[in-house]
Amino acid sequence: MTDKDKIAALEARVAELEAKAKPPEEPKPFVPDPNWQRYDPTAGMSMPRSALEAMIAAEPRGFMRGVVQDNRAPTGRPGMIPEQPSNVRNVAGSGTGWGHSAPLGPPPGVAQADRLMDEQDRRDRAELAQKLGALGKR
Repeated sequence: MTDKDKIAALEARVAELEAKAKPPEEPKPFVPDPNWQRYDPTAGMSMPRSALEAMIAAEPRGFMRGVVQDNRAPTGRPGMIPEQPSNVRNVAGSGTGWGHSAPLGPPPGVAQADRLMDEQDRRDRAELAQKLGALGKR
C-alpha cells in the first residue's frame, strides 16, 4: 500500500467519523395533507344516512349530555349506605344485624358418630377374625 492509498483511506475514515459526529437534522414541522378528508365513521354502513339522521333526531335533547356528565361525576360513597361510626361495636340484638360468632370446634353429634363407627369397626374385626379362624381349621 502506498502513501497515497494510506492517506486516501485515512481521509475517507475521517469523513465517515465526522458524518457520524454531526448532530441529526431537526425534524420538519407537521404540515397536514391538503387532500386529507375528515373520517366518516358511518362510511360503508348498510344503513341509509337518512335512517341514521332519524335516529339522531329521536334522541331527547340533552340526554347524551347527561350520560356524559354522569360518567364524569365524582364517584364516592353512595347516598343509600349510611356511614358507620368506627367506635360503635356490633353486638347481637343491638339491631345492627350482627350476631355472636359460633365457637370453633367439631359440630354437635360427632362424638356419638365416632362411638358408633368404633363399635362397628370392632364387630367387623371380630367377624374377620372368625372367618380367618374357620379357614385355618380346614
